[in-house]
Amino acid sequence: MGNPIDGSAPDQLGFNSRAIHAGQEPDPLTGSVVVPIYQTSTYKQDGVGGLRGGYEYSRSGNPTRTALEECLAAVEGGARGMAFASGLAAEDTLLRTLCVPGDHMLLPDDAYGGTYRLVARVLTRWGIEFTPVPMHDSGAVAAAIQPNTRVIWVETPTNPLLNIVDIAALAEVSRQHQTLLVVDNTFASPYLQQPLALGADIVVHSTTKYLGGHSDVVGGAVVTRDPEIGEQVAFHQNAMGAVSGPFDSWLVLRGIKTLGVRMDRHCSNAEQIVRFLSQHPAVSSVLYPGLPTHPHHEVAARQMTGFGGMVSFRVRGGEEAALKVCGLTRLFTLGESLGGIESLIEHPARMTHASVAGSELEVPGDLVRLSVGIEDIKDLLADLTAALA
Repeated sequence: MGNPIDGSAPDQLGFNSRAIHAGQEPDPLTGSVVVPIYQTSTYKQDGVGGLRGGYEYSRSGNPTRTALEECLAAVEGGARGMAFASGLAAEDTLLRTLCVPGDHMLLPDDAYGGTYRLVARVLTRWGIEFTPVPMHDSGAVAAAIQPNTRVIWVETPTNPLLNIVDIAALAEVSRQHQTLLVVDNTFASPYLQQPLALGADIVVHSTTKYLGGHSDVVGGAVVTRDPEIGEQVAFHQNAMGAVSGPFDSWLVLRGIKTLGVRMDRHCSNAEQIVRFLSQHPAVSSVLYPGLPTHPHHEVAARQMTGFGGMVSFRVRGGEEAALKVCGLTRLFTLGESLGGIESLIEHPARMTHASVAGSELEVPGDLVRLSVGIEDIKDLLADLTAALA
């Protein structure tokens, strides 16, 4: 789908213009301003090897997915974007592309539970070694690098403790030690943070979250700064096959169009909820990078354009009190995932991070995580007031 807007010149247009137009030129056949859903598995060839537009089979390429992949590259400022069936499919394909048995990687000591499970229980059986490290401490990261270290894996903000990692500082460490810096940008989204511009080599996303934005699709993405690495990942994407289907690609593409305006509202609502929670007697502490008291606030303010819609807090009274709060909200839906237009509440220790229980990544039992949606703020505050009472 020829398009004058692509990931190779990300500074020509503003973020919202790229989100709406990159990879999405009006359909040449009908003039449709929305990319069609090419719900097909195969394509007619004009003679053996005579491909129309380069398409032969939808695992290898599909026009709807191509539009999404061009848009992903454009909004992240990368050379190549690839769309996957889920965030973990993207992570698995990427790590099997970058690493071989015997390689070592550094993992955050507060990583997302699914990432930890993939690395610790799947990839270690394939011969990958890993070390958990506090990624906000660049000195600790440098000290943990081994001769066989291939990847430094970063989340920022982290899930669910909302720690912040200095991407530029770790990019320098990574360059000095000839490793690859991968940043999971799911919590911030490309609207609030641009890891590739800060020196990262690769960005990953669960597009299920803010990029899709409506809790109606599961997907993942990889965006690379180096075209050659992009080609390698694309080869494995096709070889391993965990690709995003046409309808899922269309849903994520639709979500990206409104990412900027949604993130503005997510951030605004989250900031007001943080002010409320910070003064509530039932709350012992609030974890949010926008707070001046957050230990990494200055780094967040430097590398992000907003502090996001994710808020975590600890409840006085321990785990049982936290569980009670999670069960009493009405507008905040008790559920896993995040980044949708509706507000969600969850208990990480029992839900999203149950897989790290008993490990060095175990999260506190009194912790509650909010994904703050775009509802009217007065209604969200009333719901939390009732639940905390």
